[in-house]
Amino acid sequence: MKRFLSAVSNYITGLRSGLLPRRAAAPKGGAVPGRFLEYKAKAEQGDAEAQFNLGFCYDDGRGVRKDYGEAVKWYRKAAEQNFAPAQFNLGYCYANGQGVRKDKEEAVEWYRKAAEQNYTPAQSNLGWCYDNGEGVAKDYVEAVKWYRQAAEQGHAEAQYNLGCGYANGQGVARDKVEAYAWFSMAAKADADAAERRNLLRKELTPKQFTDAQKRMKELRWQIAAKSKPSTP
Repeated sequence: MKRFLSAVSNYITGLRSGLLPRRAAAPKGGAVPGRFLEYKAKAEQGDAEAQFNLGFCYDDGRGVRKDYGEAVKWYRKAAEQNFAPAQFNLGYCYANGQGVRKDKEEAVEWYRKAAEQNYTPAQSNLGWCYDNGEGVAKDYVEAVKWYRQAAEQGHAEAQYNLGCGYANGQGVARDKVEAYAWFSMAAKADADAAERRNLLRKELTPKQFTDAQKRMKELRWQIAAKSKPSTP
């Protein structure tokens, strides 16, 4: 599968030339090829996690020939048991017409089910759908809401997308300092974010750069705090 859904065709890259393109994440899975038969046995007994892993084996060709139809079948079984990673992957299949007829509205519904369970890839992709009017009415404010939920939990794709929102002034007031900070948060895991950050750095005044450094420290603390398990 392609890593990202294509951005809107009229988005122009480059900070000075126009709007920065946002992206959507691709399916996730940690299925081990050598455990295909184990997944299959457990999946047939109704185990949601095994159903998800079996779906991913078919999706990615791990231990079995790729079969998008079979992938969708098993993702759906797990998704209907409210297993968030399967809901996300099923949404991606609907968004891209892989193993099922393309249906952007259905994709949004599955992304939403996973996003509401706090599954960050789904939150980021749901934001992307609102951002681009894919399967739902375009709504930049709602897009930023979902990007932020994932970004504040350390999801690099969402951090990049939220940075684009601040750089473009869509869904939020344009803010170069905030854009730089979010691009910086994503930069270690995302080459595009690092490139955007480096381009934006040239536009910051010394004071803005100092403010951005402070904001980055705040964000690192906030993200680290959210990643810690809550105490009784």
